[in-house]
Amino acid sequence: MKFTDGFWQLQPDTSVLYAREAYDVDAVGDTLVVTAPTKVIETRGDTLNRPTLTVTLSSPLEGVIGVRIEHFRGARRPLGFELVGAREGVAEVTTENGGGTLRSGALSAVVTPGAPWELRFEADGRTLTGSGPRSVGYAQTPDGAFVHEQLALGVGELVYGLGERFGPLVKNGQVVDIWNADGGTSSEQAYKNVPFYLTNRGYGVLVNHAGKVSFEVGSEAVERVQFSVPGESLEYYVILGPTPAEVLERYTELVGRPARLPAWSYGLWLSTSFTTQYDEQTVNHFLDAMTERKLPLSVFHFDCFWMREFNWCDFEWDPRSFPDPDGMLERLHTEQDVHVSLWINPYIAQRSPLFDEAAGLGYLLKRPDGEVWQWDMWQAGMGLVDFTNPDATAWFQDKLRRLVRQGVDCFKTDFGERIPTDVVYFDGSDPEQMHNWYTQLYNQAVHDVLVEEHGVDQAVLFARSATVGGQRLPVHWGGDNTSTYESMAESLRGGLSLALSGFGFWSHDIGGFEGTPDAGVFKRWTAFGLLSSHSRLHGSDSYRVPWSFDTDPQTGAVDEGPESAVAVTRRFVELKLSLMPYLYRHGLAASERGIPLMRPMVVAFPDDPGAAYVDRQYMLGPDLLVAPVFSADGEVDVYLPPGTWTDWWTGATVQGGGWRRERHGYDSLPLYVRAGAVLPVGARTDRPDYPYLDGLELRVFPGLAAGEERVVEVVEPEGVAASFHVLVGDDGEPVVTTDAAGSWRVTRVQA
Repeated sequence: MKFTDGFWQLQPDTSVLYAREAYDVDAVGDTLVVTAPTKVIETRGDTLNRPTLTVTLSSPLEGVIGVRIEHFRGARRPLGFELVGAREGVAEVTTENGGGTLRSGALSAVVTPGAPWELRFEADGRTLTGSGPRSVGYAQTPDGAFVHEQLALGVGELVYGLGERFGPLVKNGQVVDIWNADGGTSSEQAYKNVPFYLTNRGYGVLVNHAGKVSFEVGSEAVERVQFSVPGESLEYYVILGPTPAEVLERYTELVGRPARLPAWSYGLWLSTSFTTQYDEQTVNHFLDAMTERKLPLSVFHFDCFWMREFNWCDFEWDPRSFPDPDGMLERLHTEQDVHVSLWINPYIAQRSPLFDEAAGLGYLLKRPDGEVWQWDMWQAGMGLVDFTNPDATAWFQDKLRRLVRQGVDCFKTDFGERIPTDVVYFDGSDPEQMHNWYTQLYNQAVHDVLVEEHGVDQAVLFARSATVGGQRLPVHWGGDNTSTYESMAESLRGGLSLALSGFGFWSHDIGGFEGTPDAGVFKRWTAFGLLSSHSRLHGSDSYRVPWSFDTDPQTGAVDEGPESAVAVTRRFVELKLSLMPYLYRHGLAASERGIPLMRPMVVAFPDDPGAAYVDRQYMLGPDLLVAPVFSADGEVDVYLPPGTWTDWWTGATVQGGGWRRERHGYDSLPLYVRAGAVLPVGARTDRPDYPYLDGLELRVFPGLAAGEERVVEVVEPEGVAASFHVLVGDDGEPVVTTDAAGSWRVTRVQA
């Protein structure tokens, strides 16, 4: 939201009062409280009839400093996020010569006394960012009162994050409103809005406001990031790195890290798709055909029409298509050996018997006049479950618990973005601030059921909407894309942006959701999707089974040659399953440290300016570089940071430090291994959850010098762990010491 018209003037009918000076600075316990009048106080008379801003500095965690800016301190505080890692007693406060400093670990906030207003954030003897003149403001506009802050951007400083955004990865020059919306991947809107950004200057910023936050990222004052919220106060936290990975580590320590995911969730998911016709016979046909073609499948997903039309959500199987759901689920588990996912959302259609039940119990959101809030978008006459009501939440959870006990393993928690603001919540919450937060309550309610029924390490969501805290409830997928190369690329940008917002796991609809991809798009997307953290075949009005592609239009014969959709799917499913010892361990690291499994290049190579803008490739874990192919002819540009890289497919070494243009068939894509990597490769390609140590191969890649050692840890799905110490001898051969039992082996990779 812009308050100024250029540098000198304000927007029409807008006034802004700025913090002009630090009039006094007081140490109050472990906080620093600054009185910041909106005029430089020259006489006693200047203290009269003059709005004053109160700026309070504190620290919830070492290396994190909070700033609260208040106009009327008696106003109701806005809804903030759950700071699950907050602690007490981590700040050191000093005042001297009228100014003050608050230190938290290596991070300091320094308030300069007097005029002009200056608040600096420092670490290791350098200023990271700061709030200067005309930065802290209280604005009156035709839309009401707002508080804003502006933090300085240095020369060459780049901003990342702010949720799953599908435009340019670097946010400089963009206007970003934190407001969840169902806008698809081809718009400036986002399903997952996160008021957190980080920069290549060594810090991140979280605006602790659950409602709408408007960011002007060098787009109003070009040398500053501005963020504003409606009302009388604003709170934000500056989070020290200094590297992007360390910023994410500290940020997720504060707001929570991803839950551990079961190994089976990393395998291939197959969906019925959205509006397609299907029943139990269709499902069995798909599963049998996957088995026949040796395409390992881990999860089968039933999309919306597992329930009867107009009834969503009544949590009842449509008896016309699924007359024996209990028996079907038993057969899926025992005969087909797949896990089962069901689509749900938090909306109750009025045709469903549950609507009258929920409305009668007061479990649905109401309008200010006391009537149930309803509309006809999505499902006719639908209402929304009020998750601020504990009884409503328990009622909703009971419906899911029955399905879990019936044999359902996980839920796709769709929607959660279309949340109205003309409603009254059970607990009196502000509807504007609940708009983004609603999805957290919804997803938490579902996740809690799965934890209770399946165990803490077996709970899996497939969620579309999120805000701060959503990363604790994985997995998230990228929403409604289209079946084009361009949408494939924008989906990746969204996933990388989400990773830079603290989310450890991410997926996307392989082949695109809207439309039907041609065979080329499907195959390129399949390679990309199976080298993502989680992999799902899903569409809207057409199936995404591989044999639907590469079909002769005259004869109907399916091509299953080496570059067919079937062969490409098999090749990359098997590749992913063989990499499970590597992927599963670094998935656990995402839960332990908050470092995403799919890592933007700027996270993996923060000191390489060449990596700063790269948004068409990523690191999968610390050692694998993946560059999806976004072209029909197979041509792809890949950036290799300085150092030696090994081609996964050929074993040939390449020197990095620049861009390469390559051409790949459908059965390939640029896949490079970092210098000195030791990758644990599993012996099985039939499922993701197998004993990784049995038949394990340690592949030692070029780049380890004589005397260098790498430690590789392998953790099996059942929890058995082993460490391998790989030391390169003078003859270049690797020597391994380990506490592992079993038939492992070591291989030196050469071209």
